[in-house]
Amino acid sequence: MTNDMLHRYLFDDADVRGEIVQLTQSYQQVLSAHAYPSAVKRLLGELMAATSLLTATIKFNGDISVQLQGDGPVSLAVINGNNLQVLRGVSRWKGDIADDATLQQMMGKGYMVITLTPDEGERYQGIVSLDHENLAACLEEYFNQSEQLPTQIQLFANGEQAAGMLLQVLPSKSDENTEFEHLSTLTATIKAEELFSLEAEQVLHRLYHQEQVRLFDPVEVTFKCSCSRERSAGAIRTISQQEVNQILAEEGKIEMGCEYCTALYSFDAIDIAAIYADSPKHNTAQ
Repeated sequence: MTNDMLHRYLFDDADVRGEIVQLTQSYQQVLSAHAYPSAVKRLLGELMAATSLLTATIKFNGDISVQLQGDGPVSLAVINGNNLQVLRGVSRWKGDIADDATLQQMMGKGYMVITLTPDEGERYQGIVSLDHENLAACLEEYFNQSEQLPTQIQLFANGEQAAGMLLQVLPSKSDENTEFEHLSTLTATIKAEELFSLEAEQVLHRLYHQEQVRLFDPVEVTFKCSCSRERSAGAIRTISQQEVNQILAEEGKIEMGCEYCTALYSFDAIDIAAIYADSPKHNTAQ
């Protein structure tokens, strides 16, 4: 089976579009940074599939962030991505979390924040509560609020694989729901095992064998962290040199770790001096 791919498809006889995403390696790379509880692994998998599906609906070059925040044992779960289907993610939790914990049991009272940041143009942010049965239902509410487009989302994850499907009325046909209702009924019959084990073409045949479906070339989904030594140096540069020198005097070095991939960047006194020597503010003072 071809993993870590997103497929788009259209119905020739209906004003409806769809997407399928199936993730294995990229999902495992996200999970590898921390020893997540089983329920949190599943939550991150669903969130990763959801972010991939959402990214495929945007019509610009730029970034997307889908973030869950709450007052429960899981205080944060976030997946960041871009229009190239490059994703990374992380979660913060505390205490013991049951393997079968629900979204509400993990997040408590919380909300989902979806942030779209185009390379050119204005930033957009949408917020929906997490008081629905599952993450898919929360995302459907987001589309209902933000775009008023009938949308169905299916999300699955088991700690090893993650997958999802999105079905949506085309923007210009949002008032015509009859075809969508029929297709969404068919789509709702999909099972996790089928999305985990079948090729996209087989999934479409299984669901829509009586429909005319056009499947487009897939897009690869990859994991990549955007952290770097240069970014870490930039973060240090925002702190006063006096404060940084005090830390150096106490610790002998400054270490900055990436929460997403656990990379560690270390800076000694010589490195720190170079950072501030290159600072525009420092140069101006000279």
